[in-house]
Amino acid sequence: MDRILLIRYGEIGLKGQNRTFFEDALLRNIERVLQNVTSSKESIRVRKSQGRLFVTGVTLNNEKDLIRAISKVPGVVGVSPAVSVENDIDLIIHAAVCLMQEAIDGTVEMKKAVPVRADVNPTMPTFRVSTKRPNKNFPMTSPDVNQKIGNAILQNMPKLSVDLHNPDIVLHIEIRDQRTYLYAYEAKGPGGLPIGVSGKGTVLLSGGIDSPVSAYMAMKRGVDICALHFWSYPITGERSKEKVVDICKVLTQFDPDLRLYIAPFTEIQTNIIKDCPETYRITIMRRMMMRVATSFCKQTGSQAIFTGESLGQVASQTLESLTVIEEAAGFPILRPLICFDKTEIVSKSREIGTYDISCQPYEDCCSVFVPKHPVTRPTVKEAAAAERKLNIDELVNRCVLEIQEVSVL
Repeated sequence: MDRILLIRYGEIGLKGQNRTFFEDALLRNIERVLQNVTSSKESIRVRKSQGRLFVTGVTLNNEKDLIRAISKVPGVVGVSPAVSVENDIDLIIHAAVCLMQEAIDGTVEMKKAVPVRADVNPTMPTFRVSTKRPNKNFPMTSPDVNQKIGNAILQNMPKLSVDLHNPDIVLHIEIRDQRTYLYAYEAKGPGGLPIGVSGKGTVLLSGGIDSPVSAYMAMKRGVDICALHFWSYPITGERSKEKVVDICKVLTQFDPDLRLYIAPFTEIQTNIIKDCPETYRITIMRRMMMRVATSFCKQTGSQAIFTGESLGQVASQTLESLTVIEEAAGFPILRPLICFDKTEIVSKSREIGTYDISCQPYEDCCSVFVPKHPVTRPTVKEAAAAERKLNIDELVNRCVLEIQEVSVL
């Protein structure tokens, strides 16, 4: 009986002739994540077979860490601690009884990896067996296996009872061509597509709540993201930059190769304050960010700019403002959160683990220079007139030349 992890994916299974491309990308991403949680001495391997990915080399010591890491990988729908045996009914029965005992007494901390429902009665839990039989050469049907395994469990664990409709524990059995796999719990993954299959993008990452969620949503759609942060030192201090670094550290759970770049924005902002109307200050600032991001995308091979904008949330996020801001960009601007309300964004921020960091009281360049009465219905013509005193090309070029990568390790 071998201890393994069984990994499921969802949307990838619908990709037809391109399915292998997506599966291979997911496998590589999982391998990359596991490099950060395993030692060179551990013989951890990831392989694919018949619509599943499997991790071998799993032990009681590393199982929990492996599950935690894999459950963060975009493209993964779920990961389960499992055992595999040969396609022999006696071996399957033995494995089923052992696995159910582990599930009940928590000897491998399955309950901690994937919490059991709050209403489970620890003294009289219920269960059912659910068998899938892709291997049609196996001599027993799925209902026959369910019945035989269920009877064996009841004989060995008399405190258990069967509930076919709302059981505390579902013992899953998959009888495949080479082996049979058994598992009782699942850690949910983010789903979506593997990072890298949808091209490359640049996310404008502030220290706020919204943009980290936008980055995560882009990752879930398979985009290889790099982060660009605009920093107005010394107006915004070192702690403001460290806050963004900490956010990126959280995001590396989903993409360990995430890279952060810092664009010095002080000169541009001070010129905007000096030479542009106050009401247009935020609009012009965002337009300058788009120009810098456009040049950065050309250098890094990014194909789109991602932002954390949500329609109507602030003055710069009205349809008129978004139109004027986007006019200055040379790449598509994608807004994953455009129809989210703040409650939904906060909930997702808590889920991915960036919320508490984003709430730290260190302002970024966007929040420091907000005017009392920003324009909410700008036009391209008025914005161009408001920024006519700026030496736009020179300011953008100097900013782009001074962009630096910052380590997030």
